[in-house]
This record gives sequence, C-alpha cells and structure tokens, in this order.
Amino acid sequence: MPDPYEADDPFRLKVLKALTAILEEITPANGYNHDLSDKVFRGREIFGDDDPLPMISILEAIEQSEDTPPPNSGTHFKGPWELQIQGFVQDERENPTDPAHFLMADVKKRLAAERKRDEQYNLFGFDNRVYQLRISPGVVRPADDVSAKAYFWLRISIEMVENLMDPYF
Repeated sequence: MPDPYEADDPFRLKVLKALTAILEEITPANGYNHDLSDKVFRGREIFGDDDPLPMISILEAIEQSEDTPPPNSGTHFKGPWELQIQGFVQDERENPTDPAHFLMADVKKRLAAERKRDEQYNLFGFDNRVYQLRISPGVVRPADDVSAKAYFWLRISIEMVENLMDPYF
C-alpha cells in the first residue's frame, strides 16, 4: 500500500489519509461500478455544483461513543473511532436514490476487502494499531435540505490504539 501521509502528521490524520487512499481505489479497473479517483474528500460537509459526481466525504461522527477513559497514568487510548462516509450521486428522475445504493455498495465492498486483506490486525497498514473495522448497513436518501442530490450515509467504527503521549506516532 502506498504511503499516503507525511511522517509528522498526527496519527488520526494518517488513518484518515489511508482511508482516503483506499476509497480512491474504487475504480472500474479495480472491479467497481464507479471511479472515485480524486473524488474522496476529508472533512468537507458542503459541496457545490462544480464538485464532481459521484464523490465521497469522510467526516468524524458528531456523537462520540461513551468509552471508559484510560487510567490517570494511562498513556494510550484503545477503542472505537466513529466516522461517517457520505456519498453523493447524480440522481435518476424516476428512482432518485438507486444510484446512491450502487455507490454505497461499492464503498462497502472496498471496506470489506480491506478488512479481509490482512486478517492479522493490520488494517490500513498500521501494524496492529488499527485492528478492527465495523461497517453499518447505511442509509440512502433522496435530495432534501441536506443535499440537492441523492446521497448515502455510512457509519464505520475503527478500533485503534492511539499513543496519547505521542499523537504523531
């Protein structure tokens, strides 16, 4: 897997960049229905008419899971990091959400392939620091007050270990 991050990026940003690179592998040449090359964004919630379709945005979940904090002397966080993947498509007139189902299926397929790629707890190439990936069923919606295009939301939960003393490691 190519190294998608800089050595001095914070660990969580390294994980987000690795996830971005993995989702950008969704191309017809790799057996998918869509081409997401250069169409996966991090932290973007607002898009305009000039943005490409289809496209994906990776966001941190607004609600943080209720985890037990580490002991006072603890130096690591071990637990889930909740993310949301939002995908936008050009909707169809008769069945507006059908294209969003296809895009969400491609994203699920690629995430499941990453989960299966290395069953030795080496997700995204982080040597046991990212050790589990849970994928929700997802939700598809027609154009509404959130988006002028059909879209989907897919929650994922990444189980990881983060060094709190060195969040860049």
